[in-house]
Amino acid sequence: MAATPAPPAAPPKPTWDPRKVEAPFPWLRPTIRIRLTLLYGGMFLIAGILLLSIIYLLAAQALNVGSDLPFRVTGKSTVSSESCTNFRLLPERPTEGQLNAALNECVNQMRQNALDNLLSRSLLALLGLAVIAFAFGYAMAGRVLSPLGRITRTARRVAGTDLTRRIELDGPDDELKELSDTFDEMLDRLERAFTAQQRFVGNASHELRTPLAINRTLLEVHLSDPGAPPELHQLGKTLLATNERSEQLVEGLLLLARSDNQIVERKPVDLAEVADRAVDQVRGEADAKGVEIRGERGPAVVQGNGVLLERIALNLVQNAVRYNVADEGWVEVTTEAQHGQAVLVVSNTGPVVPAYEIDNLFEPFRRLRTERTGSDKGVGLGLSIARSVARAHGGRIIAEPREGGGLVMRVTLPL
Repeated sequence: MAATPAPPAAPPKPTWDPRKVEAPFPWLRPTIRIRLTLLYGGMFLIAGILLLSIIYLLAAQALNVGSDLPFRVTGKSTVSSESCTNFRLLPERPTEGQLNAALNECVNQMRQNALDNLLSRSLLALLGLAVIAFAFGYAMAGRVLSPLGRITRTARRVAGTDLTRRIELDGPDDELKELSDTFDEMLDRLERAFTAQQRFVGNASHELRTPLAINRTLLEVHLSDPGAPPELHQLGKTLLATNERSEQLVEGLLLLARSDNQIVERKPVDLAEVADRAVDQVRGEADAKGVEIRGERGPAVVQGNGVLLERIALNLVQNAVRYNVADEGWVEVTTEAQHGQAVLVVSNTGPVVPAYEIDNLFEPFRRLRTERTGSDKGVGLGLSIARSVARAHGGRIIAEPREGGGLVMRVTLPL
């Protein structure tokens, strides 16, 4: 048999996510504290400018800049001044008009110098006070918003499924304390709801598995009877297959319910080892269908739940084997660590999958076409479970149509 050509390499997916782009200057992020600081400082600056303008206008009005002197010099006299340069231009014996004009110009010049000096010093004082006002406003905004920071930190801890956290904000009975108390009440209800859900999952696990296990045992006992008629034998096999499908459905639903939450207890798990175990479990089915499983699996250690991560790999590899071509089919399973992420890629030959049908594959009980709905090919929860488990680990799973038929399933998890 000729060697199967290697599959075309899937284009690398960019790890850049526009929703998670960090600003080049995070301290310039327009937070509420920065906006309150700008509001406090801006109001002080506007008030200072208005006050300075009023003082300047009142001082100019009091000094009567540009107006004539309220007195006149009569008689001939010699006048000199170091502050006024215009006296140097007067003749040695100026007339009364020349002398009065020079005096008027000199006094107005001194008035204007006084106003300019007042304006420059006031601007410097306003600049210094504005810096102090902005710093004081930043400190006060931080003090006012400190309860919001406490609420935010608690919300982040709760996002990690630590529903036992509470804010328990002390202080006056204001709007922030009301918000904190409302948030604590919401956490109480969420904790009760999640506790009830966990209790329900545990009870449902027992109540649903027990009768199915009993039915399977009874059917196996009847099938082991050599004296049973062939019709009963065939009926027993049909019922046993139906019972097995029901067990798979129950297990899938329970696992889907558990995997929708974040993983609290995490341990180092090597995706290569997980993928190897999944391949070992599916190899018998692949050999029976004539599907070749290949691919290099490099080390990629993540923090997570090994059982759930193995379920991701098992579901993807099983789907890749079951939905394959009849002759010379192959499945390639690779793992590697790149760009701070662990990547599991499962690609296979198979029927052509339209790109617009990709999203439907991840919906529970949603199938692509009739050839993907056979009872021997699962219950329609495999990819839904894989997506839920990936999200619970802070990762994601992406499906792409492969050129020539089949799919490329890419799972990325943070290291």
